[in-house]
Amino acid sequence: MTVGRFGTAALVAAALAMTGVGAASAAERNAAPLVRAVTLDGIMRHLKAFQRIADRHGGNRSVGTFGYFASFRYVSLALAKAGYQVQTQPFSVRIFEVLSTPHLVRLTAGRHAYKADKDFAPLYYSGAGEVTAELALAAGIRMPPPKTPRSTSGCSARDFPPRVRGKIVLVQRGGCDFRAKAEHAAKAGALGVIIFNEGQVGRRDLVSGSLGQPQTIPVVGATYNIGRRLYDLVRASKKVRLKLTVDARSRRVETWNAIAELPGPHDARAIVVGAHLDSVPEGPGINDNGSGAATILEIAIQMREIGFVPRNTVRFAFWGAEEEGLYGSTHYVDHLGPRERRRIMANLNFDMLGSPNFVRYVYDGDGTIGPKGPAGSAEIEQIFDHYFADRNLVTEPADLDGQTDYVPFMEAGIPVGGLFSGASEKKTRAEARIFGGKAGEPLDPCYHHPCDDLSNISRKSLVQLGKGAAHAVGTLAILKHDIRPADEATAEAAEAAGAAAAAELEYRGPMLVR
Repeated sequence: MTVGRFGTAALVAAALAMTGVGAASAAERNAAPLVRAVTLDGIMRHLKAFQRIADRHGGNRSVGTFGYFASFRYVSLALAKAGYQVQTQPFSVRIFEVLSTPHLVRLTAGRHAYKADKDFAPLYYSGAGEVTAELALAAGIRMPPPKTPRSTSGCSARDFPPRVRGKIVLVQRGGCDFRAKAEHAAKAGALGVIIFNEGQVGRRDLVSGSLGQPQTIPVVGATYNIGRRLYDLVRASKKVRLKLTVDARSRRVETWNAIAELPGPHDARAIVVGAHLDSVPEGPGINDNGSGAATILEIAIQMREIGFVPRNTVRFAFWGAEEEGLYGSTHYVDHLGPRERRRIMANLNFDMLGSPNFVRYVYDGDGTIGPKGPAGSAEIEQIFDHYFADRNLVTEPADLDGQTDYVPFMEAGIPVGGLFSGASEKKTRAEARIFGGKAGEPLDPCYHHPCDDLSNISRKSLVQLGKGAAHAVGTLAILKHDIRPADEATAEAAEAAGAAAAAELEYRGPMLVR
């Protein structure tokens, strides 16, 4: 049975049974007490606390707010009460705020005012300003677009000749990060940038994403239709004059990661179990990602409660500023020394485990449907698949597309894996037959909205994926062998391959970056 965009995932359980790899290993069997100890009631207790925190602090728990600080404090105190020593890892991050409605108006070739957030929108970290100037075309625009994405418009300084100086420049999406396009344009003297979608199926809507860091000139994304119309006007030798206004700012805030570990006697191996603690400003973030944070918090507490003795060190990490672009997890990995990086044999990431119209997604470590994770990632995927197959629960692989906190670990060549129950993507008919729920509807209709509250949680999804998470943590904690490459040369090659794969990802966190 084929499952829409994610391939033949419905056959995972059957394939495991046929090949015999569904049989539990000794490590997997020994993780059973932890799986039993992690309960829905325990996870829900923390989710209810996160909801109370959001209710008391403006309806959200986003970075730079009292809601995030209160969430951080709750997690830290709960870990300390369970017997952990909690490390506070401070870092700063710039957050971007649009202060008033942006404007894009065509003043010549037929005056037309484009609609904000429908036709165009400022990219995250856009510069501010009001610019009235002629429109110029960057080199490399492909019209009509080829069947597969190929445009590299704006990816080279050569794509911005002297004629763009003092003008607003039109650039096509594709080939490299938005940041590179914006920075090349600014260095060439452009006063503003419009990056329009490339034009293939699935790449025609409004380009909405991040520039990675603050820019000096206004930069907006636009739909393919808007870009095509402007391109045609310029190519028809019509002088197109535009007025572009972006009223926004980037400000720096201080925030923290919370980290606690249960040491194991095998000092050479550690597992980092992560979930982001922040929400978006628009809502309380109970599924995204209170569900993941509550789950790993309960796993940490129960490991202490039942006297779980790991062979390998288990490190629990509650990341800040994921919604801004994976800043907390990136800060953590960037500040690891070479020896400490080499110690980490796995990163497990849990982001959204309770989606109301859920699918049981397991991150695709072996590259079946997308980028392949660093060496060892396939073994993590198998641990999850074995667990669910043994319970006759079908899973589906989720593409390692860059949308959450495994990315900096992937860049460092560290094996990655985890679970996910779905965000704004719509459930296919095949998925509805397999997992239940409503075909054609978002897996989480409240993703990044105010309604992402306690009523948005599927308890069925939360307990199934929560126990699956506990199983993987317990299994890796007592695993006798290392899933990383054994020799240094292979490890260095894995790191280089991971960095190369991560550099091609279109997302960094929830934001599109290319």
